[in-house]
Amino acid sequence: MARGDGDRGRARAKLHQAEPQAVTFVELFFDLVFVFAVTQLTATTAEHLDAPGVGRSLVVFWLVWWAWTQFTWTLNPADTEHPLVRAWTLAAAGVALVMAASVPRAFDDQALWFALPYLAIRGIGLALQVRVGLEAAEGPSISLRWVWASLVGLGLVLAGALVGPDARPWVWLAAIVADLLAASVGATSDEWDLAPGHFSERHGLFVIIALGESLILAASAIAGQDRSGHLVATAGAAILVACLLWWTYFGWLKEALEEGFAASSTAERGPMARDAYSFLHFPLIGGIIAFAVAVEEVMVHPDEPASAQVIAALAVGVGLFVGCSAASHRRITGTLLTPRLAIAAATLVAIVALGGLVPVWPLLAAAVGLLAIVVVEERSHRPNRAAVTFE
Repeated sequence: MARGDGDRGRARAKLHQAEPQAVTFVELFFDLVFVFAVTQLTATTAEHLDAPGVGRSLVVFWLVWWAWTQFTWTLNPADTEHPLVRAWTLAAAGVALVMAASVPRAFDDQALWFALPYLAIRGIGLALQVRVGLEAAEGPSISLRWVWASLVGLGLVLAGALVGPDARPWVWLAAIVADLLAASVGATSDEWDLAPGHFSERHGLFVIIALGESLILAASAIAGQDRSGHLVATAGAAILVACLLWWTYFGWLKEALEEGFAASSTAERGPMARDAYSFLHFPLIGGIIAFAVAVEEVMVHPDEPASAQVIAALAVGVGLFVGCSAASHRRITGTLLTPRLAIAAATLVAIVALGGLVPVWPLLAAAVGLLAIVVVEERSHRPNRAAVTFE
């Protein structure tokens, strides 16, 4: 055996990755399963587009998101080419598929089909996180306070699945509060070993896959319909809005977030990753879900005015995506994107004002507002086009 092969073999004996690495295919495979859960949430929300239904969807979405974001923290310092890390990640992905398929059952009598896979994913993630963190060359890079505090939320999720459907939302809300407290306790530790490029890339991939799934849902809604001018115009406007949402995030902002994150100190990275990514990307992805719900609904009746709930979903979706991206930028760089927020506010007013017309007009109002954001920011910001690093 060549000396280099021996060195690699000894390095591969550890699950911890000493050097930052790019996102690997096993992580992307894991992400795709969770985006399937997002599509399930979209369909469930569209079927129950009222305050109680949206509230239940938000609770389930948090649990799905928290399982995904925990694994993002877990795999960030891990050697994802190590056979054991791959095996654990694939096992978690398999269990996540059961959880995702059971999203519509989360609030009926079969809630355990959602809760037990959720607990298994979190358990696998926590166990792998501890194993990887304890192997860091500089000493343990895992906050054990975070691990122990997380067990409280897991216990409440199980308890919620065992109580009746009426009490379940409140028990799971308590689990969410426990998760938030665990994150507050854990992220303030200076023990976290985070590679900013990898962390940013994982979240960017989730955003782009979720946007793509929103278009797939729209296409599925119109696949069996007769073609008409209203249908083509509405579908075209929806695609335009999705593309412009993509541009407001990937045009320059993602790189700015990554560069600001990389420039932070080691002690700042835990709280910054928690706030800008784990917390603020939750409502950002929620905005994509709301947009997808609106588009799926308007495609069914493209020549009739949309309901107030659908217009609200469109406005909330665009507002959350644009507003939370700006909030993430503020948290990392300290700079408030005032023009983005002002244009977004005017766009939301226009969407609501045009809500009584056929769906293409509110969608075009959203497109015009997003295009204005893109034009203004592309002129005022000079993105760094250098190659992405994973340091």
